[in-house]
Amino acid sequence: MEELYFTITSLTFLLLSLFILIKLNHKNKKNPNPNPPSPPGLPFLGHLHLLKPPIHQALAHLSDLHGPILLLRFGSRRVLLVSSYSAADECFTVNDITFANRPRLLAGKYLGYDFTSLGWSPYGPYWRNLRRMYTVELLSTNRLLSSSDVRSDEACSLVKALLSEYSGPSFQRTELRTKFFGFAYNAVMRMMANKRYYTYADEDSSEGGDEFRDMVKKASSLAVASNTADFIPLARWLRVGGHEKKLQGLKKRRDKFFQGLIDEHRTKKKMNGSQDGVSLSAARSTFLDLLLSLQVDDPENVTDVFIKHSIAQLLVAGTDTSSVTMEWAMSLLLNNPESLKKLRAELQAIIEQSSILQESDFYKLPYLQAVILETLRIHPSVPLLVPHESSQDCTVGGFHVPKGTMLLVNAWKLHRDPETWEEPNKFKPERFLNNEGKEKMKIMAFGIGRRRCPGESLALRVVAMVVGILVQCFEWERVDDEEIDMNEGVGLTMPKAKALEAMYKPREGMADLICQL
Repeated sequence: MEELYFTITSLTFLLLSLFILIKLNHKNKKNPNPNPPSPPGLPFLGHLHLLKPPIHQALAHLSDLHGPILLLRFGSRRVLLVSSYSAADECFTVNDITFANRPRLLAGKYLGYDFTSLGWSPYGPYWRNLRRMYTVELLSTNRLLSSSDVRSDEACSLVKALLSEYSGPSFQRTELRTKFFGFAYNAVMRMMANKRYYTYADEDSSEGGDEFRDMVKKASSLAVASNTADFIPLARWLRVGGHEKKLQGLKKRRDKFFQGLIDEHRTKKKMNGSQDGVSLSAARSTFLDLLLSLQVDDPENVTDVFIKHSIAQLLVAGTDTSSVTMEWAMSLLLNNPESLKKLRAELQAIIEQSSILQESDFYKLPYLQAVILETLRIHPSVPLLVPHESSQDCTVGGFHVPKGTMLLVNAWKLHRDPETWEEPNKFKPERFLNNEGKEKMKIMAFGIGRRRCPGESLALRVVAMVVGILVQCFEWERVDDEEIDMNEGVGLTMPKAKALEAMYKPREGMADLICQL
Protein backbone atom coordinates (compact mmCIF):
# COMPACT_ATOMS: atom_id res chain seq x y z
CA MET A 1 0.00 0.00 0.00
CA GLU A 2 2.81 2.39 0.89
CA GLU A 3 4.59 1.44 -2.31
CA LEU A 4 1.45 2.22 -4.34
CA TYR A 5 1.06 5.55 -2.53
CA PHE A 6 4.73 6.38 -3.22
CA THR A 7 4.32 5.46 -6.88
CA ILE A 8 1.20 7.64 -7.28
CA THR A 9 2.84 10.54 -5.46
CA SER A 10 5.98 10.27 -7.59
CA LEU A 11 3.95 10.04 -10.79
CA THR A 12 1.87 13.06 -9.77
CA PHE A 13 5.02 15.03 -8.99
CA LEU A 14 6.58 14.08 -12.34
CA LEU A 15 3.43 14.98 -14.26
CA LEU A 16 3.14 18.29 -12.42
CA SER A 17 6.80 19.08 -13.07
CA LEU A 18 6.39 18.17 -16.72
CA PHE A 19 3.32 20.40 -16.98
CA ILE A 20 5.21 23.35 -15.45
CA LEU A 21 8.18 22.79 -17.76
CA ILE A 22 5.92 22.67 -20.81
CA LYS A 23 4.21 25.89 -19.72
CA LEU A 24 7.50 27.66 -19.12
CA ASN A 25 8.89 26.41 -22.42
CA HIS A 26 5.74 27.51 -24.25
CA LYS A 27 5.95 30.93 -22.61
CA ASN A 28 9.58 31.32 -23.61
CA LYS A 29 8.80 30.32 -27.18
CA LYS A 30 5.82 32.65 -27.30
CA ASN A 31 7.73 35.68 -26.02
CA PRO A 32 11.36 35.24 -27.05
CA ASN A 33 11.84 38.98 -27.61
CA PRO A 34 12.90 41.48 -24.94
CA ASN A 35 10.72 44.33 -23.74
CA PRO A 36 11.39 47.76 -25.25
CA PRO A 37 13.75 50.02 -23.30
CA SER A 38 12.13 52.11 -20.62
CA PRO A 39 13.49 55.23 -18.87
CA PRO A 40 13.37 55.38 -15.07
CA GLY A 41 9.93 56.13 -13.67
CA LEU A 42 8.30 56.93 -10.36
CA PRO A 43 6.19 54.61 -8.18
CA PHE A 44 2.47 54.80 -9.04
CA LEU A 45 3.00 57.67 -11.52
CA GLY A 46 5.36 55.88 -13.85
CA HIS A 47 6.40 58.44 -16.48
CA LEU A 48 3.45 60.82 -16.18
CA HIS A 49 5.63 63.40 -14.43
CA LEU A 50 7.74 63.69 -17.60
CA LEU A 51 4.84 64.87 -19.76
CA LYS A 52 5.43 68.60 -19.76
CA PRO A 53 3.45 70.60 -22.35
CA PRO A 54 3.68 70.54 -25.29
CA ILE A 55 3.49 66.78 -24.73
CA HIS A 56 4.67 65.80 -28.22
CA GLN A 57 7.91 67.71 -27.65
CA ALA A 58 8.43 66.14 -24.22
CA LEU A 59 7.96 62.68 -25.76
CA ALA A 60 10.31 63.57 -28.62
CA HIS A 61 12.96 64.47 -26.04
CA LEU A 62 12.50 61.08 -24.35
CA SER A 63 12.98 59.37 -27.71
CA ASP A 64 16.16 61.35 -28.36
CA LEU A 65 17.54 60.15 -25.02
CA HIS A 66 16.40 56.52 -24.97
CA GLY A 67 15.51 55.42 -28.52
CA PRO A 68 12.68 55.44 -31.11
CA ILE A 69 10.74 52.58 -29.46
CA LEU A 70 10.04 53.00 -25.77
CA LEU A 71 7.88 51.25 -23.22
CA LEU A 72 6.44 53.85 -20.85
CA ARG A 73 4.09 53.56 -17.93
CA PHE A 74 1.33 56.10 -17.46
CA GLY A 75 0.15 55.16 -13.99
CA SER A 76 -1.19 51.61 -14.27
CA ARG A 77 -1.24 51.57 -18.09
CA ARG A 78 1.54 50.34 -20.41
CA VAL A 79 2.29 52.72 -23.29
CA LEU A 80 4.38 51.99 -26.38
CA LEU A 81 5.89 55.20 -27.76
CA VAL A 82 6.94 55.01 -31.41
CA SER A 83 9.06 57.74 -33.00
CA SER A 84 10.52 56.10 -36.13
CA TYR A 85 9.03 55.43 -39.56
CA SER A 86 10.13 51.81 -39.61
CA ALA A 87 8.44 51.06 -36.28
CA ALA A 88 5.29 53.00 -37.21
CA ASP A 89 5.14 51.13 -40.50
CA GLU A 90 5.43 47.80 -38.67
CA CYS A 91 2.65 48.81 -36.28
CA PHE A 92 0.24 49.62 -39.09
CA THR A 93 1.13 47.01 -41.71
CA VAL A 94 2.27 43.77 -40.09
CA ASN A 95 0.33 44.54 -36.89
CA ASP A 96 -2.43 46.71 -38.36
CA ILE A 97 -5.34 44.62 -37.06
CA THR A 98 -3.61 44.12 -33.72
CA PHE A 99 -3.42 47.91 -33.22
CA ALA A 100 -6.83 48.70 -34.74
CA ASN A 101 -8.48 49.13 -31.32
CA ARG A 102 -8.75 52.25 -29.19
CA PRO A 103 -7.92 52.41 -25.46
CA ARG A 104 -10.92 52.98 -23.22
CA LEU A 105 -10.15 56.52 -22.10
CA LEU A 106 -12.64 58.87 -20.50
CA ALA A 107 -12.73 61.04 -23.62
CA GLY A 108 -14.05 58.05 -25.56
CA LYS A 109 -16.70 57.38 -22.94
CA TYR A 110 -18.09 60.91 -22.78
CA LEU A 111 -17.12 62.62 -26.06
CA GLY A 112 -17.20 59.40 -28.10
CA TYR A 113 -20.72 58.50 -26.90
CA ASP A 114 -19.66 55.49 -24.85
CA PHE A 115 -17.17 54.32 -27.49
CA THR A 116 -19.74 54.23 -30.32
CA SER A 117 -18.37 57.04 -32.52
CA LEU A 118 -16.12 56.33 -35.48
CA GLY A 119 -13.05 57.67 -33.72
CA TRP A 120 -13.50 55.72 -30.49
CA SER A 121 -15.40 52.52 -31.27
CA PRO A 122 -13.44 49.22 -31.04
CA TYR A 123 -12.44 47.47 -34.23
CA GLY A 124 -15.05 45.01 -35.45
CA PRO A 125 -18.20 44.70 -37.60
CA TYR A 126 -19.83 47.82 -36.09
CA TRP A 127 -16.77 49.96 -36.77
CA ARG A 128 -16.39 48.59 -40.32
CA ASN A 129 -20.02 49.40 -41.13
CA LEU A 130 -19.63 52.88 -39.65
CA ARG A 131 -16.44 53.47 -41.60
CA ARG A 132 -18.14 52.32 -44.80
CA MET A 133 -20.95 54.81 -44.24
CA TYR A 134 -18.46 57.66 -43.94
CA THR A 135 -16.42 56.72 -46.99
CA VAL A 136 -19.29 55.69 -49.26
CA GLU A 137 -22.05 58.08 -48.17
CA LEU A 138 -20.88 61.09 -46.15
CA LEU A 139 -17.39 61.77 -47.50
CA SER A 140 -17.40 60.16 -50.93
CA THR A 141 -15.76 61.95 -53.86
CA ASN A 142 -19.13 62.63 -55.47
CA ARG A 143 -20.55 64.17 -52.30
CA LEU A 144 -17.49 66.38 -51.86
CA LEU A 145 -17.75 67.51 -55.48
CA SER A 146 -21.43 68.31 -55.02
CA SER A 147 -20.67 70.50 -52.01
CA SER A 148 -17.70 72.38 -53.53
CA ASP A 149 -19.90 75.43 -54.22
CA VAL A 150 -20.58 75.75 -50.49
CA ARG A 151 -16.88 75.89 -49.65
CA SER A 152 -16.17 78.32 -52.51
CA ASP A 153 -19.01 80.55 -51.36
CA GLU A 154 -17.70 80.61 -47.80
CA ALA A 155 -14.18 81.39 -49.03
CA CYS A 156 -15.62 84.33 -50.98
CA SER A 157 -17.42 85.50 -47.82
CA LEU A 158 -14.09 85.50 -45.98
CA VAL A 159 -12.45 87.50 -48.77
CA LYS A 160 -15.32 90.02 -48.85
CA ALA A 161 -15.14 90.39 -45.07
CA LEU A 162 -11.44 91.25 -45.27
CA LEU A 163 -12.14 93.73 -48.06
CA SER A 164 -14.93 95.39 -46.08
CA GLU A 165 -12.58 95.80 -43.10
CA TYR A 166 -9.89 97.33 -45.27
CA SER A 167 -9.74 101.15 -45.10
CA GLY A 168 -6.62 101.57 -47.29
CA PRO A 169 -4.61 102.66 -49.07
CA SER A 170 -1.59 101.09 -47.31
CA PHE A 171 -1.24 97.75 -45.57
CA GLN A 172 -3.68 97.13 -42.71
CA ARG A 173 -3.42 94.83 -39.70
CA THR A 174 -5.81 91.89 -39.18
CA GLU A 175 -6.14 88.89 -36.88
CA LEU A 176 -6.71 85.66 -38.81
CA ARG A 177 -7.27 82.85 -36.28
CA THR A 178 -10.90 83.74 -35.57
CA LYS A 179 -11.64 84.18 -39.28
CA PHE A 180 -10.13 80.80 -40.15
CA PHE A 181 -12.20 79.02 -37.52
CA GLY A 182 -15.32 80.85 -38.67
CA PHE A 183 -14.74 79.85 -42.28
CA ALA A 184 -14.13 76.19 -41.44
CA TYR A 185 -17.14 76.09 -39.12
CA ASN A 186 -19.49 77.68 -41.64
CA ALA A 187 -18.26 75.50 -44.48
CA VAL A 188 -18.74 72.24 -42.58
CA MET A 189 -21.99 73.37 -40.94
CA ARG A 190 -23.49 74.28 -44.31
CA MET A 191 -22.47 70.89 -45.65
CA MET A 192 -23.96 69.36 -42.52
CA ALA A 193 -27.25 71.23 -42.19
CA ASN A 194 -27.25 74.13 -44.67
CA LYS A 195 -26.94 76.44 -41.69
CA ARG A 196 -24.49 79.31 -41.17
CA TYR A 197 -23.54 80.21 -37.60
CA TYR A 198 -20.35 82.28 -37.68
CA THR A 199 -20.60 85.89 -38.84
CA TYR A 200 -17.91 88.42 -39.69
CA ALA A 201 -17.62 91.95 -38.34
CA ASP A 202 -19.92 93.55 -40.92
CA GLU A 203 -22.68 90.99 -40.48
CA ASP A 204 -25.26 90.35 -37.79
CA SER A 205 -24.09 88.79 -34.53
CA SER A 206 -23.42 85.06 -34.63
CA GLU A 207 -25.87 82.48 -33.34
CA GLY A 208 -24.21 79.50 -31.70
CA GLY A 209 -20.77 80.07 -33.23
CA ASP A 210 -19.09 81.16 -30.01
CA GLU A 211 -20.77 78.30 -28.10
CA PHE A 212 -19.46 75.69 -30.50
CA ARG A 213 -15.98 77.19 -30.61
CA ASP A 214 -15.79 77.09 -26.83
CA MET A 215 -16.88 73.43 -26.83
CA VAL A 216 -14.21 72.56 -29.40
CA LYS A 217 -11.55 74.34 -27.35
CA LYS A 218 -12.56 72.52 -24.16
CA ALA A 219 -12.73 69.14 -25.94
CA SER A 220 -9.20 69.64 -27.26
CA SER A 221 -7.83 70.40 -23.80
CA LEU A 222 -9.71 67.51 -22.13
CA ALA A 223 -8.94 64.83 -24.70
CA VAL A 224 -5.13 64.88 -24.51
CA ALA A 225 -3.34 61.66 -23.62
CA SER A 226 -2.03 62.66 -20.18
CA ASN A 227 -5.11 63.00 -18.00
CA THR A 228 -4.29 61.44 -14.63
CA ALA A 229 -7.82 60.07 -14.14
CA ASP A 230 -7.33 57.83 -17.20
CA PHE A 231 -4.23 56.17 -15.80
CA ILE A 232 -4.48 56.19 -11.99
CA PRO A 233 -7.74 54.59 -10.75
CA LEU A 234 -7.36 56.19 -7.32
CA ALA A 235 -7.16 59.66 -8.91
CA ARG A 236 -10.40 59.01 -10.74
CA TRP A 237 -12.07 57.66 -7.60
CA LEU A 238 -10.96 60.73 -5.61
CA ARG A 239 -11.94 62.97 -8.54
CA VAL A 240 -8.53 64.63 -8.59
CA GLY A 241 -8.62 67.66 -10.88
CA GLY A 242 -12.32 67.17 -11.62
CA HIS A 243 -11.46 65.80 -15.08
CA GLU A 244 -14.39 63.39 -15.35
CA LYS A 245 -16.84 66.01 -14.10
CA LYS A 246 -15.63 68.43 -16.76
CA LEU A 247 -16.12 65.79 -19.45
CA GLN A 248 -19.62 65.07 -18.18
CA GLY A 249 -20.48 68.76 -18.32
CA LEU A 250 -19.07 69.11 -21.82
CA LYS A 251 -21.02 66.05 -22.97
CA LYS A 252 -24.29 67.62 -21.75
CA ARG A 253 -23.52 70.85 -23.61
CA ARG A 254 -22.72 68.98 -26.80
CA ASP A 255 -25.82 66.80 -26.51
CA LYS A 256 -28.04 69.84 -26.15
CA PHE A 257 -26.36 71.62 -29.06
CA PHE A 258 -26.48 68.66 -31.46
CA GLN A 259 -29.98 67.54 -30.44
CA GLY A 260 -31.24 71.06 -31.08
CA LEU A 261 -29.69 70.94 -34.53
CA ILE A 262 -31.32 67.57 -35.25
CA ASP A 263 -34.76 68.63 -34.01
CA GLU A 264 -34.64 71.88 -35.98
CA HIS A 265 -33.59 70.12 -39.17
CA ARG A 266 -36.12 67.33 -38.70
CA THR A 267 -38.92 69.88 -38.36
CA LYS A 268 -37.86 71.76 -41.48
CA LYS A 269 -37.50 68.48 -43.37
CA LYS A 270 -41.05 67.45 -42.49
CA MET A 271 -42.43 70.84 -43.45
CA ASN A 272 -40.66 70.80 -46.79
CA GLY A 273 -41.74 67.22 -47.40
CA SER A 274 -45.40 68.04 -46.74
CA GLN A 275 -45.30 71.16 -48.90
CA ASP A 276 -43.25 69.89 -51.82
CA GLY A 277 -44.28 66.26 -51.79
CA VAL A 278 -40.67 65.14 -51.35
CA SER A 279 -40.34 61.95 -49.30
CA LEU A 280 -38.08 61.95 -46.27
CA SER A 281 -35.96 59.12 -47.65
CA ALA A 282 -35.33 60.99 -50.92
CA ALA A 283 -33.99 64.29 -49.57
CA ARG A 284 -30.22 63.88 -49.13
CA SER A 285 -28.79 67.27 -50.00
CA THR A 286 -26.85 67.70 -46.72
CA PHE A 287 -25.12 65.32 -44.32
CA LEU A 288 -27.97 65.70 -41.84
CA ASP A 289 -30.54 65.04 -44.57
CA LEU A 290 -28.72 61.84 -45.36
CA LEU A 291 -28.50 60.75 -41.72
CA LEU A 292 -32.19 61.43 -41.12
CA SER A 293 -33.16 59.52 -44.23
CA LEU A 294 -31.02 56.61 -43.06
CA GLN A 295 -32.86 56.80 -39.75
CA VAL A 296 -36.19 56.42 -41.57
CA ASP A 297 -34.86 53.33 -43.34
CA ASP A 298 -33.23 51.83 -40.24
CA PRO A 299 -34.54 53.48 -37.03
CA GLU A 300 -33.25 50.70 -34.77
CA ASN A 301 -29.59 51.31 -35.63
CA VAL A 302 -29.58 54.95 -36.80
CA THR A 303 -30.78 56.51 -33.55
CA ASP A 304 -30.50 60.15 -32.51
CA VAL A 305 -27.40 59.20 -30.50
CA PHE A 306 -25.90 57.72 -33.67
CA ILE A 307 -26.66 60.94 -35.56
CA LYS A 308 -25.22 63.08 -32.76
CA HIS A 309 -21.88 61.29 -32.66
CA SER A 310 -21.72 61.40 -36.46
CA ILE A 311 -22.32 65.17 -36.39
CA ALA A 312 -19.74 65.59 -33.63
CA GLN A 313 -17.16 63.56 -35.56
CA LEU A 314 -17.56 65.62 -38.73
CA LEU A 315 -17.90 69.03 -37.14
CA VAL A 316 -15.11 68.80 -34.60
CA ALA A 317 -12.66 67.07 -36.95
CA GLY A 318 -13.54 69.37 -39.83
CA THR A 319 -13.24 72.70 -38.03
CA ASP A 320 -10.49 72.76 -35.42
CA THR A 321 -7.84 70.80 -37.33
CA SER A 322 -8.51 72.64 -40.60
CA SER A 323 -8.43 76.13 -39.09
CA VAL A 324 -5.24 75.29 -37.18
CA THR A 325 -3.56 74.15 -40.41
CA MET A 326 -4.64 77.34 -42.25
CA GLU A 327 -3.03 79.45 -39.53
CA TRP A 328 0.23 77.51 -39.65
CA ALA A 329 0.30 77.65 -43.48
CA MET A 330 -0.10 81.43 -43.63
CA SER A 331 2.45 81.85 -40.84
CA LEU A 332 4.99 79.75 -42.71
CA LEU A 333 4.41 81.64 -45.96
CA LEU A 334 4.85 84.98 -44.21
CA ASN A 335 8.11 83.80 -42.66
CA ASN A 336 9.26 82.49 -46.05
CA PRO A 337 8.63 85.29 -48.58
CA GLU A 338 10.21 83.39 -51.48
CA SER A 339 7.69 80.57 -51.08
CA LEU A 340 4.89 83.15 -50.93
CA LYS A 341 6.13 84.66 -54.21
CA LYS A 342 6.27 81.24 -55.87
CA LEU A 343 2.72 80.44 -54.80
CA ARG A 344 1.44 83.81 -56.05
CA ALA A 345 3.25 83.32 -59.37
CA GLU A 346 1.62 79.90 -59.81
CA LEU A 347 -1.82 81.32 -59.08
CA GLN A 348 -1.28 84.21 -61.52
CA ALA A 349 -0.13 81.82 -64.24
CA ILE A 350 -3.00 79.32 -63.84
CA ILE A 351 -6.04 81.33 -62.71
CA GLU A 352 -7.48 83.83 -65.17
CA GLN A 353 -7.39 87.46 -64.05
CA SER A 354 -11.17 87.69 -64.19
CA SER A 355 -11.66 84.53 -62.09
CA ILE A 356 -11.43 83.50 -58.46
CA LEU A 357 -9.82 80.22 -57.40
CA GLN A 358 -12.16 77.20 -57.44
CA GLU A 359 -11.68 73.66 -56.12
CA SER A 360 -11.62 72.41 -59.71
CA ASP A 361 -8.35 74.35 -60.15
CA PHE A 362 -6.48 72.46 -57.44
CA TYR A 363 -5.10 69.72 -59.68
CA LYS A 364 -3.42 72.43 -61.80
CA LEU A 365 -1.70 73.97 -58.76
CA PRO A 366 1.05 71.58 -57.59
CA TYR A 367 2.89 74.24 -55.59
CA LEU A 368 -0.25 75.08 -53.60
CA GLN A 369 -0.65 71.39 -52.79
CA ALA A 370 3.02 71.22 -51.83
CA VAL A 371 2.63 74.19 -49.46
CA ILE A 372 -0.22 72.44 -47.65
CA LEU A 373 1.67 69.14 -47.40
CA GLU A 374 4.79 70.87 -46.10
CA THR A 375 2.67 72.69 -43.52
CA LEU A 376 1.22 69.36 -42.35
CA ARG A 377 4.73 67.92 -42.17
CA ILE A 378 6.22 70.64 -39.98
CA HIS A 379 3.10 71.40 -37.95
CA PRO A 380 0.70 68.44 -38.04
CA SER A 381 -2.65 69.51 -36.58
CA VAL A 382 -2.67 66.38 -34.39
CA PRO A 383 1.01 65.87 -33.44
CA LEU A 384 0.32 62.69 -31.45
CA LEU A 385 -1.91 60.33 -33.41
CA VAL A 386 -5.11 59.34 -31.64
CA PRO A 387 -4.06 56.43 -29.35
CA HIS A 388 -4.35 52.81 -30.46
CA GLU A 389 -4.30 49.68 -28.29
CA SER A 390 -2.97 46.18 -28.94
CA SER A 391 -5.62 43.46 -28.93
CA GLN A 392 -3.02 40.67 -28.61
CA ASP A 393 0.69 40.15 -28.03
CA CYS A 394 2.88 41.25 -30.94
CA THR A 395 6.40 42.27 -31.90
CA VAL A 396 7.53 45.76 -32.94
CA GLY A 397 11.12 46.47 -33.90
CA GLY A 398 12.20 43.16 -32.38
CA PHE A 399 10.61 44.01 -29.02
CA HIS A 400 7.77 42.17 -27.34
CA VAL A 401 4.57 44.21 -26.91
CA PRO A 402 1.93 42.59 -24.67
CA LYS A 403 -1.81 42.69 -25.20
CA GLY A 404 -3.54 45.80 -23.84
CA THR A 405 -0.64 48.18 -24.49
CA MET A 406 -1.59 51.69 -25.57
CA LEU A 407 0.24 52.87 -28.69
CA LEU A 408 1.30 56.48 -29.16
CA VAL A 409 2.85 57.50 -32.49
CA ASN A 410 4.63 60.85 -32.41
CA ALA A 411 3.89 62.20 -35.91
CA TRP A 412 5.55 65.51 -35.04
CA LYS A 413 8.81 63.70 -34.30
CA LEU A 414 8.57 61.47 -37.38
CA HIS A 415 8.03 64.47 -39.65
CA ARG A 416 11.26 66.03 -38.36
CA ASP A 417 13.43 62.92 -38.63
CA PRO A 418 16.73 63.94 -40.35
CA GLU A 419 17.19 60.37 -41.61
CA THR A 420 13.99 60.73 -43.64
CA TRP A 421 13.78 64.42 -44.46
CA GLU A 422 16.53 66.66 -45.81
CA GLU A 423 16.76 69.82 -43.68
CA PRO A 424 13.71 68.69 -41.68
CA ASN A 425 13.22 71.97 -39.79
CA LYS A 426 13.23 74.08 -42.96
CA PHE A 427 10.04 75.01 -44.84
CA LYS A 428 10.63 73.56 -48.33
CA PRO A 429 7.43 72.87 -50.32
CA GLU A 430 9.66 71.93 -53.25
CA ARG A 431 10.39 68.58 -51.58
CA PHE A 432 6.88 67.44 -52.61
CA LEU A 433 7.26 68.32 -56.29
CA ASN A 434 8.18 65.73 -58.94
CA ASN A 435 8.54 62.81 -56.52
CA GLU A 436 5.61 60.72 -57.77
CA GLY A 437 3.84 60.96 -54.42
CA LYS A 438 6.58 59.17 -52.46
CA GLU A 439 7.09 62.02 -49.99
CA LYS A 440 3.34 62.51 -49.56
CA MET A 441 3.02 58.91 -48.33
CA LYS A 442 5.28 59.77 -45.38
CA ILE A 443 2.87 62.39 -44.03
CA MET A 444 0.97 61.01 -41.04
CA ALA A 445 -1.05 64.09 -40.13
CA PHE A 446 -4.28 62.15 -40.78
CA GLY A 447 -3.15 58.94 -39.14
CA ILE A 448 -2.04 55.73 -40.78
CA GLY A 449 -3.43 52.25 -41.31
CA ARG A 450 -7.06 51.21 -41.42
CA ARG A 451 -8.06 53.91 -38.92
CA ARG A 452 -6.67 56.73 -41.06
CA CYS A 453 -8.98 59.76 -40.99
CA PRO A 454 -11.69 59.43 -43.70
CA GLY A 455 -12.01 63.23 -43.83
CA GLU A 456 -8.51 63.76 -45.24
CA SER A 457 -9.70 64.76 -48.70
CA LEU A 458 -12.20 67.27 -47.30
CA ALA A 459 -9.60 68.81 -44.99
CA LEU A 460 -7.08 69.25 -47.82
CA ARG A 461 -9.73 70.93 -49.99
CA VAL A 462 -10.80 73.30 -47.22
CA VAL A 463 -7.25 74.37 -46.32
CA ALA A 464 -6.08 74.73 -49.91
CA MET A 465 -9.13 76.83 -50.81
CA VAL A 466 -8.52 79.40 -48.07
CA VAL A 467 -4.73 79.66 -48.42
CA GLY A 468 -4.98 79.87 -52.21
CA ILE A 469 -7.72 82.49 -52.35
CA LEU A 470 -6.07 84.71 -49.72
CA VAL A 471 -2.78 84.72 -51.62
CA GLN A 472 -4.59 85.33 -54.91
CA CYS A 473 -6.66 88.28 -53.66
CA PHE A 474 -4.35 90.07 -51.23
CA GLU A 475 -0.78 91.18 -50.66
CA TRP A 476 0.55 89.98 -47.29
CA GLU A 477 3.32 91.21 -45.01
CA ARG A 478 4.44 90.59 -41.45
CA VAL A 479 3.60 93.11 -38.74
CA ASP A 480 6.60 95.50 -38.45
CA ASP A 481 8.49 92.96 -40.59
CA GLU A 482 9.09 90.86 -37.46
CA GLU A 483 9.28 87.07 -37.63
CA ILE A 484 5.96 85.36 -36.93
CA ASP A 485 6.02 83.66 -33.51
CA MET A 486 5.99 79.93 -34.32
CA ASN A 487 5.77 78.59 -30.76
CA GLU A 488 3.25 75.80 -30.32
CA GLY A 489 0.28 75.89 -27.99
CA VAL A 490 -1.30 73.15 -25.88
CA GLY A 491 -4.16 70.79 -26.75
CA LEU A 492 -5.12 67.68 -28.68
CA THR A 493 -4.64 69.73 -31.82
CA MET A 494 -1.52 71.87 -32.11
CA PRO A 495 -2.51 75.56 -32.33
CA LYS A 496 -0.04 78.39 -32.48
CA ALA A 497 0.67 79.72 -29.02
CA LYS A 498 -0.02 83.24 -30.29
CA ALA A 499 -2.84 84.01 -32.74
CA LEU A 500 -1.64 85.06 -36.18
CA GLU A 501 -1.76 88.76 -37.00
CA ALA A 502 -0.63 90.02 -40.41
CA MET A 503 -0.68 93.08 -42.66
CA TYR A 504 -2.70 92.93 -45.88
CA LYS A 505 -4.09 94.96 -48.74
CA PRO A 506 -6.04 93.97 -51.87
CA ARG A 507 -3.89 93.15 -54.87
CA GLU A 508 -4.10 95.48 -57.82
CA GLY A 509 -7.31 94.97 -59.76
CA MET A 510 -8.74 92.46 -57.24
CA ALA A 511 -10.98 94.80 -55.24
CA ASP A 512 -13.49 95.22 -58.07
CA LEU A 513 -13.49 91.48 -58.73
CA ILE A 514 -14.08 90.72 -55.04
CA CYS A 515 -17.00 93.16 -54.93
CA GLN A 516 -18.65 91.22 -57.76
CA LEU A 517 -18.58 87.94 -55.82
